[in-house]
Amino acid sequence: MRKVLPIAAVAATMVLVAGFVAHAGASHRREATVIHVVEHATTDLVIDTGPTGDSSGDLLTFANDLYDETNVDKAGHDQGDCIRINTTDGSWECRWINFLKGGAITVEGPFFDSHDSVLVITGGRGTYKGASGSMELKVLPDGSGYDFIFHILA
Repeated sequence: MRKVLPIAAVAATMVLVAGFVAHAGASHRREATVIHVVEHATTDLVIDTGPTGDSSGDLLTFANDLYDETNVDKAGHDQGDCIRINTTDGSWECRWINFLKGGAITVEGPFFDSHDSVLVITGGRGTYKGASGSMELKVLPDGSGYDFIFHILA
């Protein structure tokens, strides 16, 4: 009986700790605000910095207009840069700021020549001060631009 009592106490403690951890995780879940804009990639410029042609280290700069989800009304603009990382998989590492009504959202992460990606929201200002979350980047079917779908955690 003496051996059973300490084992039962340890088991009860573990159950209590697991309950507290589950409750803490649930109480810290945050709702996401979704903002969808469309970038018209009209100013993208690749600067060849190394060997002639597409090579690691090349620089991509841009400052493009952003349109609402319907791709009709101007909703803001962005500006940023990317560095070519890998020519084999077509990857760039990018960072930029998206100027929208009421503030701005900054993002960082991968951009791929041939498929969609997800970037992290690294902050913001104005309405978006302290923003975190993610941004889906999807190539428009006609290749004329990109859907930016922000999932901002509040």
